[in-house]
Amino acid sequence: MTMAELESRPETEEQQEAEQHLVPLDDSDGTADLFRALGKQIKLLRERAGLTQRELGERLRFGEDLISSVERGRRVPQPELLEAADQALGAGGLLKGVTDDVVKAKSRARVRHPSWFRDYARIEAEAVEVNFFSTLTVPGLLQTEDYARLIFSAYQPLLSEETIERRVAARLARQEVLTRWPAPLVTAVIEESVLRRCLGGTEVLRGQLSHLLTLGRLRSTTLQVLPMASREHGGLEGPFILLTPKGRQQVGYVEAQGVNRLITEPDQVRILAARYGSIRGQALTPHESLALVEKLLGEL
Repeated sequence: MTMAELESRPETEEQQEAEQHLVPLDDSDGTADLFRALGKQIKLLRERAGLTQRELGERLRFGEDLISSVERGRRVPQPELLEAADQALGAGGLLKGVTDDVVKAKSRARVRHPSWFRDYARIEAEAVEVNFFSTLTVPGLLQTEDYARLIFSAYQPLLSEETIERRVAARLARQEVLTRWPAPLVTAVIEESVLRRCLGGTEVLRGQLSHLLTLGRLRSTTLQVLPMASREHGGLEGPFILLTPKGRQQVGYVEAQGVNRLITEPDQVRILAARYGSIRGQALTPHESLALVEKLLGEL
């Protein structure tokens, strides 16, 4: 089925809220209970070992934010994490033994998205390559839980606390594509101003920069920064995303001021791809970019 270009807006504020009301993992079959129980077990074992979340994350080569989210049942614990944690915490097979149950539970769990975002979310989940150009915030797929919550909390008009938590849960669930195998190839060019903008305060920014360093060192993820001192800028028309579904043509996605559009017309996608190539050429190299992120982190 060919996907038409999409630009849909609810007609009333009530309809808009209904369309954009994200629902977290479906708990009708107890999957969320399983993930919360596993999170509590990991926390108990970690505390028994005398480790902080950061220390455990360093041992397992996972981010502190991920460990925190798993312990609270907000993120699905991947089999790789369970196996590594089982060994590091001396669980004697307690965690490793439930990996099959987690895989089965993941297949039953669902995250529902608003209609205007559903096509994008489906393509992203199946993509073999995802490319971001971001000018205002860190790309959603690379955000920490605290950073994502801040973004949703800042929406105007204000969202309810329940809606904020549901959207955060849905965003974190999307991030599972980064740790699956095979993982999609992800590249992100982020404006330097985004990394200097202290949204939510120093602690939120520190956690986000640290998370970007962790992701930027993954083999499947390439992070580049477009410096503020750059005399050239190929992305003055704004942020966008390019996705390549397996066995299908590349598509684009843009959103601004509540207007969301999936771009499938080949010529328009080609223009975005050429523009992205120009932006990457103007950005710092991946090595230089990580060095800059480390520098900014050290200044906080």
